[in-house]
Amino acid sequence: MIAPSSAFDRALALRGIGWLAERYRVEFSWESFAREGFLAGNDERRLGELDAALRREDLCAIVCARGGYGLTRIAHLADWTSLRAHPKWIVGFSDVTAMHVEAQAHEVASIHADNVAGLGRGDAHARELWRRVLEAPGQARRLSGLSAWCAGSAAGTLCGGNLSLLFACQAAGRLRLPDDPVLALEDVTEAAYRIDRMLSALLAGGVFSRVRAVLVGDFSDCPPSRGVTVEAVLRERLGTLGVPVLAGLPFGHGQKNEPLVFGLPASVDADRGEVVLGA
Repeated sequence: MIAPSSAFDRALALRGIGWLAERYRVEFSWESFAREGFLAGNDERRLGELDAALRREDLCAIVCARGGYGLTRIAHLADWTSLRAHPKWIVGFSDVTAMHVEAQAHEVASIHADNVAGLGRGDAHARELWRRVLEAPGQARRLSGLSAWCAGSAAGTLCGGNLSLLFACQAAGRLRLPDDPVLALEDVTEAAYRIDRMLSALLAGGVFSRVRAVLVGDFSDCPPSRGVTVEAVLRERLGTLGVPVLAGLPFGHGQKNEPLVFGLPASVDADRGEVVLGA
């Protein structure tokens, strides 16, 4: 466990570590529990911890304590060539999207899923799904009952994460999508006009020009702007891509955070309202 972003709830993290330790050999440093303003310690501490984990040859996974904010201050400075040399799973979501972006750029798959503090909440079903995906990431999963915003079918490589982080990574010149992206998007506490601003900038920059399909997750606590809802913004902006768009994928900051393996195949059938992950 590392803490590269915000400070986190100590009790939840310890509960999450306890659950992980029932099955895995878990390592963490008490320095991860440091606090400096809204961060889990200063940049030097968090970068050093991240680098040390990336360089370890014996680790199977790096699981982040929490998202929040802070990775865009240090992610570009980390030793990502070590991840390519010694691949291991990176697990987390929200601010951890910055780590998924760097892993994608180095052609290493990663898992968008609950952080350690999230595992500490004690949802047995969510924990079991998290474990199954970590241990059998390539096993196909079919998710049905999704809402088709744009019809059609397509297949490609799953990628994406938190929209605000993808936007920030693009601004920093760090965003690299695969050649055949199936793009999964989620966000939290962003007003509709801000969602419009970020999507419009990414569209204008040609970032989504090769996108094969879009999967829309939870946009939690995202208020309307002058009566315009976030859903209306997403439908209109994503509709300009001319590709299948499915909404209602249960991942992100909502009650359910379906684990997604970025870097593996995904097949989208909007006409049937379903996506097959890992096949």
